[in-house]
Amino acid sequence: MAVNDALKARMVELGLTQVELSERMNDAIHTLTGTRGTVSARTVHNLMCGHTGWPHAKQRMALEIVFGCPATELGFTPRTRAPVTTPQENDAVLRRTFTHAATGLAIGAAAPRPAGPDTRRRIGAGDIQRLHAKFAQIITRDHRQGGRLTIETQALGLAGEALGLLQHGSASQRIQNAVYATAASFTSSAMWAAIDGRRFDAAQRHFDRASSLAGMSGDLTIQFRIWSHAGSLYRHLGRPVDALAANDAARRLAITRRDPLFAALGHARHAAIHGVQGDIGAIQRTLGRAQEAFERAKDDEPRPVWMTAFFDRAELHSLATAAHLSARDYATAEAHAHRSLAALRPELERTRAITTARLCQAQLGQDDIGPAVRTAMTIDQDTLMHPRVMGMLTGFTNALHRRAPTSSQTRLWDAYAREHLRRTL
Repeated sequence: MAVNDALKARMVELGLTQVELSERMNDAIHTLTGTRGTVSARTVHNLMCGHTGWPHAKQRMALEIVFGCPATELGFTPRTRAPVTTPQENDAVLRRTFTHAATGLAIGAAAPRPAGPDTRRRIGAGDIQRLHAKFAQIITRDHRQGGRLTIETQALGLAGEALGLLQHGSASQRIQNAVYATAASFTSSAMWAAIDGRRFDAAQRHFDRASSLAGMSGDLTIQFRIWSHAGSLYRHLGRPVDALAANDAARRLAITRRDPLFAALGHARHAAIHGVQGDIGAIQRTLGRAQEAFERAKDDEPRPVWMTAFFDRAELHSLATAAHLSARDYATAEAHAHRSLAALRPELERTRAITTARLCQAQLGQDDIGPAVRTAMTIDQDTLMHPRVMGMLTGFTNALHRRAPTSSQTRLWDAYAREHLRRTL
């Protein structure tokens, strides 16, 4: 049997060991079926070494959820002759194939298809409410932890659960659109978790699926979120032209004319992209538009949970910090960072860590070595392993050694790093 190099490469990309992948797969199977899987490290070893050329249905779906791509892209080849399967497994495969062709998202359902049309239940508002409650939990975890592969995996599994409803039951057009919108929301959360965790290839795949689902839903708010996330993805990839185009797609949606808060977020993220280009004038103009739109927004306007969970005055200043920091306007970046931290809600732990990391970089950019080191040392240790925080502190350490290699503050930071950041620096 040939070694499965494609699977091994994806595992390396995500930093997964055989044991960790088995745990992720068992989590995904639990999401799909309600029962935790029995995948072991030995199972994964067989998948990697080619002993298992085409996993059974639940394992395939779990792999697709974990890696965000079809099993065929993971080095597996379907059997040329029809295998002997149970009715449930065969039906699940057909269901997955149908949904993948229809939406571009490989999913599995949590239960077998009902026997006939008379047994198909009606999907209603209560089903949508239950999905929204799960989505709110994803949002809460994302803002507390962020970037975790487990968040990405769970979000994809819940997108599959949402779409599975349409395969089991009947629904009005309104409810069907709501299901697609919810599935798009879950997939966009997986996309953001991948961006936040620096898994950019996976983020691009999630974007493709999320944008397809959002288009089928007709929901402008989730379309805004997805295109805005795409702008952030391309900004982090150092592709400002693509980032501006994607964010413009978000800013052109009618929701930005109906609700100034969406316009404010669109403008603020546009300013962050201009920061990558070093265009101070464009940053100032776009932030001015963001501020003006933010002041016009009404607090009592009904908005999706993903928007209300994070976008406020603190986030506006955080994006301004990112814009000016990228443009090396360090003094202005520091001022916005202080304003953001002062207004930040306590539950947004990841945002606090990222903004604090930006603050220490801004201080270092002004040669304020002591304040910069003291600021960096205030970052909560529970957030130090976040990939974005890790990357910024790595950059901070390198810049500190370039600016003040023999400083006592540099030695202080190095000692702190050895004690607390062994796994990151």
